[in-house]
Amino acid sequence: MGDEKRIVIIGGHGKVALLAAPKLRQAGYTVDSIIRNPGQADAVRAAGANPVVLDIESAGVEALAEAFDGADAIVFSAGAGGGNPQRTHAVDYEAAVRAMQAAEQAGVQRFVMVSYAGADRDVHRLDPSDPFYPYAKAKHDADAKLRESALDYTILGPALLTLEPATGRIQRVEEAGADWPDDKRVTSRDNVAEVITHVITTGAARRQTVDFYDGDTPIAEAIPA
Repeated sequence: MGDEKRIVIIGGHGKVALLAAPKLRQAGYTVDSIIRNPGQADAVRAAGANPVVLDIESAGVEALAEAFDGADAIVFSAGAGGGNPQRTHAVDYEAAVRAMQAAEQAGVQRFVMVSYAGADRDVHRLDPSDPFYPYAKAKHDADAKLRESALDYTILGPALLTLEPATGRIQRVEEAGADWPDDKRVTSRDNVAEVITHVITTGAARRQTVDFYDGDTPIAEAIPA
């Protein structure tokens, strides 16, 4: 393995993960991307990452800790994709918590969680019968667990995700204010990948939550190291 620093991305075939892998590679890291389906291995390789087939829904803490061993940081970018409340709870909450425990066990302090803007509030204002509620609850509870942990975490909260190319410029949600136009409450997945790379390479936003839209402030200025 030599001196190469290694990042493990959970949810390696997700759109954000496939965009983050080449950026992390360019920043000098090797990237192991955990995927459930071996059929996704080629897409992961094409993004410059090493596919690691492991079903995080069923993998225990030990198996995850083994996959994390020697890594410099973990990026949790998996999600059940909504739809099925049981599976959402299993992936977005239970698997996330096991990943945190595994990171602690493997001695990997840096843990970047891809959440969403408003995860800390939605759960309190949504009706439990709302189809979005199980996702909001799982993400809220996983983020809360991460904040309670001893890990060196960063929780990233993009808004409605788009497929626009990265601008490298964002707007922190808390600075945008209530009059920020609805049509601008979006975040490109490519910008999320840029932010992941920024906080990992610089160590910025340690033990912080960063909710952000696409905006006009350069990432390094919006999230100072």
